Amino acid sequence: MSTFARFAPRLQEAIVARLGWSNLRPVQEEAGAALLDGCNAVILAPTAGGKTEASMFPTLSQMVVDAPASVGAIYVAPIKALLNNQAERLGLYTEMVGLRRFVWHGDTASPARKSFLKAPAELLMTTPESLEVMLVSQRVNEQRLFCDLRTIVIDEIHALAGTDRGAHLMSVLERIARLSKHDIQRVGLSATVGNPADILQWLQGTSARPGRVVDPPKQPGRRQLLIIHRPDLAQLSEDAARLARGQKSLFFCQSRATTEAVAEHVRRAGTTVFVHHSAVSREERELAEERFNRGTDACIVCTSTLELGIDVGDLDRVLQAEAPDTVSSFLQRMGRTGRRAGQAANTTFFCESTEGVLQAIALIELAKAGWVEHVAVDRRCWPVLIHQVLAMSLARDGITAEDAWAQLARVPDFSGIAHSEYERLINWMLRDGALRLASGLLVLGPQAERRFGRKHFMELFAVFSSPQTYTVQTPSGQPLGTLNQGFVDRLVDGVSCFLLGGRAWAVVRVQHDDRRVITEPAPRGRQPTWGGFLPQFLGFEVCQRVLRVLTDGESFGYLDEAAQAVLTAHRDAMPSSLAPVRGGIEVDGDEIRWWTFAGGRINATLRYAIEAAASDWRVVPDNFLIKIRGESVNVPRFRAVLATLRQPAFWDDAQLWQEVAESLPSYRLSKFQPLMPPWVAREVVSSYLLDIPGAGHWLAATAAPAHGQPPEQDAR
Repeated sequence: MSTFARFAPRLQEAIVARLGWSNLRPVQEEAGAALLDGCNAVILAPTAGGKTEASMFPTLSQMVVDAPASVGAIYVAPIKALLNNQAERLGLYTEMVGLRRFVWHGDTASPARKSFLKAPAELLMTTPESLEVMLVSQRVNEQRLFCDLRTIVIDEIHALAGTDRGAHLMSVLERIARLSKHDIQRVGLSATVGNPADILQWLQGTSARPGRVVDPPKQPGRRQLLIIHRPDLAQLSEDAARLARGQKSLFFCQSRATTEAVAEHVRRAGTTVFVHHSAVSREERELAEERFNRGTDACIVCTSTLELGIDVGDLDRVLQAEAPDTVSSFLQRMGRTGRRAGQAANTTFFCESTEGVLQAIALIELAKAGWVEHVAVDRRCWPVLIHQVLAMSLARDGITAEDAWAQLARVPDFSGIAHSEYERLINWMLRDGALRLASGLLVLGPQAERRFGRKHFMELFAVFSSPQTYTVQTPSGQPLGTLNQGFVDRLVDGVSCFLLGGRAWAVVRVQHDDRRVITEPAPRGRQPTWGGFLPQFLGFEVCQRVLRVLTDGESFGYLDEAAQAVLTAHRDAMPSSLAPVRGGIEVDGDEIRWWTFAGGRINATLRYAIEAAASDWRVVPDNFLIKIRGESVNVPRFRAVLATLRQPAFWDDAQLWQEVAESLPSYRLSKFQPLMPPWVAREVVSSYLLDIPGAGHWLAATAAPAHGQPPEQDAR
């Protein structure tokens, strides 16, 4: 029997009469069968590939057959804009079978919420944070609201899994699961994830339902790819404006500053421009989406805010300044095009830098090979554990430590934290004033109330702070701009150099307490760190693919003449000793450049390893390169240090890595960090900055000679 035939008759009739569909897509057939069979599922399909219907049709069908007493299904989106964007579509689907949907997020009016609580809709559309508010609010009878909940659908699950927000969602989901009389069916939707089976296992949590990955064969589609190199942002933007003229396009940029600069250049070129990033007001973003939807000759210049599945109508082109950091982002962005019959999905990269050209090639080649990043779930997610203890203490006017643990131990993201470690944390928070005991119950202490008690604890419900930014200043206090924390984490006082506002600046010192970077103009001849434009660490696989681009001599038909010239020149300029996987080294006076192409976290780890083995050296890492400076820097000593680093015992030295962790700057990675014990804060920071197992494994893999040359061969 087909999946369509298993739907409730009322839904079958509505699909044919209201939507005009004559059949279901393969992903909808397969997903419908899995959900009607009672499975949890991760459903994979390209953007606009029918994932929403694949999850919602069987969900609605089951509610039509057996009407829920209250909320029967929840649709969770990672951002409010996606909820608003899906509201009309899901409103149509529920209305056409006699059901209702309600959208609850931070902008939902209070009267509408009160009306919903009196007569709950069958489908609730919300965000993870708003679900938390419902569990905590004294005005919400959560037992009545969720007692008959059957299904939770999580859209864009790849944007949540492996993050603090994903851990928070799973914790909230497990708390809701205890309120329902059903084993809640869990469904995740994604267009791009490399390890769906692992994501499904994470999503299952304590559910006893069988699980199924729905990933039907995808029809190969046409792709149009082009990498263009231009020497400056103004020329790059003008060429992009000419390409976009007369069409609807999204122009993705890697920072808010670049977004604003590109938008101004494109506007001057005569193209209608809208700007869309997190610093633009909600009203302005929604106006941009609405006016763009109705236009035929316009460009939205945006950051990743439009990477998720927000529908801005049929697009003609996706443009990209430089390159995103991941294959997943590239595919998500390209997937916004190619939806109309006969149209090819497309992306045109406009690269100002050599690094942008190389990174774009690497992303394209990895995508062509079918590779997408795996999402790693953090089993020791301390920031969210601390948040959930506070939230549960607030929700119930107090909770015992053991009752809190009974709930938290169910969450996959906390499964690596032992009960004894949890007890140690609670004791610390009691001594530190984040918690206090009242009649044997944990309640918020004075420190937590001071930090999060404003506006009825709404700051506590808004779980995660926006990415931290640092102000860049001269020693006299003249402001120069801002940098995000992912970049600042890699700066070294008195060593690092970077570009900002078209000029090179040398770092005098980084002040983490008030988030300032004090700089001075870089002396002539000092080059900015390679890869300095990148907002965060690149992954190992992307960097290794860049190395392959440089070493295998392959030609790429999607490069324009200028991009090809940049690639050829950079290949010629690289050390002749470069080899696949291991890279190579070159010596220039009192500096050794170790071209590892191992990625940001491995290189950052190698930096601390080298400094432990040679304390008088200054080491500056980026994604591709480690620079080593000092009066005693020479090839024989470098080889001796490498020999030390290649000993397994070096990486198994717990005391050494404990000392490294204690030496790391106290970077602000979570707004709950001030409530963390020192040992937890060190672990959180080191897990962000370092990859100790990865660095050890990479060194072991590169120990064998390649191409008949010793790995330590230097190039001059």
